[in-house]
Amino acid sequence: MKACWRVGVLSFSLFLSASVAFAVGQRDTGELLFWTSSTGKQATAVKAVVDAYNATNPAVKVKMVQVPGSETDATNLMTAVRGGTGPDVYMLDRFTVAQRAADGILEDLSGELAKLDPNLGTKYVDFAWQESRFRGKTYALPLEAGTRGLFYNKTVLRENGIDPAVMDWKNGPLTVDQIHEIARKIDKKDAEGNYTQIGFIPQQGQGWHYTWGYAFGGSFADLKAGKVTPTNSGVVAGMQFLYDWNKEMGPQQVQTFISTYAPPGNPPQQDPFIVGRLAMLVNTSGYPANLTMYGPDVDWDVTWIPIPKEGDRPSSWCGGWSLVAPTGTKLKEAAAKFIYYACGPEGNRIYCKANSSFPALLEIQNDESIYVPKTEALRAMLPYSYNRPPLPVGALYWDALGAAQDAVCSNLKTPQVALKEVEDSVQPQLNRFLPLQ
Repeated sequence: MKACWRVGVLSFSLFLSASVAFAVGQRDTGELLFWTSSTGKQATAVKAVVDAYNATNPAVKVKMVQVPGSETDATNLMTAVRGGTGPDVYMLDRFTVAQRAADGILEDLSGELAKLDPNLGTKYVDFAWQESRFRGKTYALPLEAGTRGLFYNKTVLRENGIDPAVMDWKNGPLTVDQIHEIARKIDKKDAEGNYTQIGFIPQQGQGWHYTWGYAFGGSFADLKAGKVTPTNSGVVAGMQFLYDWNKEMGPQQVQTFISTYAPPGNPPQQDPFIVGRLAMLVNTSGYPANLTMYGPDVDWDVTWIPIPKEGDRPSSWCGGWSLVAPTGTKLKEAAAKFIYYACGPEGNRIYCKANSSFPALLEIQNDESIYVPKTEALRAMLPYSYNRPPLPVGALYWDALGAAQDAVCSNLKTPQVALKEVEDSVQPQLNRFLPLQ
């Protein structure tokens, strides 16, 4: 089986290389080549922005090409740039901008963007603007600023004797203990001991290390000192919460439930939250669009991420994508112009409305036409939101934290051990870029 798998990967790689080469080779003179790894409704939203730009800017057309990738995987981009066949514009998860700039695969757009608007730094949510920069230079512009909240299925709560009104976000966040009490009333198993319904799996959806580290008052980096801080007491407490919750439920039983009802590639219509298998789920401000599309009859709402104890500060965290110009583009000025349009008022309205995103651009944040219904709570969380530290090892750090979380949720490692391993592996890589400021 391994040999067949390797052949399959090799065949796919050859196909991908040929596809990318074909896309580059088909570029017309003066045409901007734009790569994105987005799929589904996000790809539709991006395409709408491209079409709108092309309709009003006939001199330089943008050609959008979808290429495989993910938030932290820019392998295809790096290979293409270093081979001299990179695109002119790329859609990059914003928290990795510093790392890709440090890798030398992004163009500094400071001069080009300043010519278009010298005051751009005052026009975006501050953390999104800072994520777009590295060592005082601007390499990107932000597309969005999405928060995270706790979604709950009202029907499932009612069926288990719980009044959904207790979850109302206007009453403030519930504590971890209160969510625990609600969740335990919902958990159900079959005769073989397998879960058929679960109240809450804290690591499912957007229940990441950052989600719970921030919820428990943690800090993930000290930018002035040039240090990652995964062993910070709040980060450890967040991971301990994940360890204890899974230990109580049974790590293997939880994983069996996820593999059964939420496996990779699971059709969105079979989302366990939509079909009533999972009562509560941490997810992003883009999730309501999925619920509207694939679960229009689901009676849902959203509230704050739970807090450790009564009176604690509520929290959320923001992420979002950005547009960059990869190193080597011969159309840098035209690339900057398209990026400025896409991340400006007109393009950003199109993108955010089609993708149910929250804009990072301040001047359109009060435009109610952008937002899908029932997102008031998620918007209220923006002032309480943190962001991932903009580090030149941001993608590496995310992946290391993700591996630690997997080990913790499986109860294979304690939080202290897993997070110390993160520090030991990531800090030496960060040291290569010091000082950061």
